[in-house]
Amino acid sequence: MEKLGQATFAAGCFWGVEASFRLVPGVTSVVSGYTGGHVKQPTYENVCTGMTGHAEAVEISFDPEQVSYETLVKKFFTLHDPTQMSRQGPDVGEQYRSVIFYHSPEQKEIAEHIAKELAPQYLPRTIATSVEPAKEFWKAEDYHQRYAEKHPGQVVCHI
Repeated sequence: MEKLGQATFAAGCFWGVEASFRLVPGVTSVVSGYTGGHVKQPTYENVCTGMTGHAEAVEISFDPEQVSYETLVKKFFTLHDPTQMSRQGPDVGEQYRSVIFYHSPEQKEIAEHIAKELAPQYLPRTIATSVEPAKEFWKAEDYHQRYAEKHPGQVVCHI
């Protein structure tokens, strides 16, 4: 078996994003957490202040023989409104920003290409999603993992 790939996305609240990526064939694990900021070992409480620089994000492991990184990026764009700056629906703050965190130059190229390809469908708005190098990923508290499965019917996507 080929080495597993890794993808990291921030698309607003991580609960629904995590649940959606878990359903993709070829995805072997999805972890909710925080990345992109400057605070070591952030907690949900300090990420919610908007002062850590972190975004709520998911870290995905996937089998590239079953699902491509390109497919995951396209899925990412369907899970939120990528034209909203530092928010998704009623969730407001930089912790809810839209980011593709790339793990290689190839991932960066794919993410930028797909964003450019999809841009016309969002006109007259523009895509606010940033494409940034992956930073250290901090796993969120256990009660955030598989939240949608533990609380059926309570997770709302803010698209």
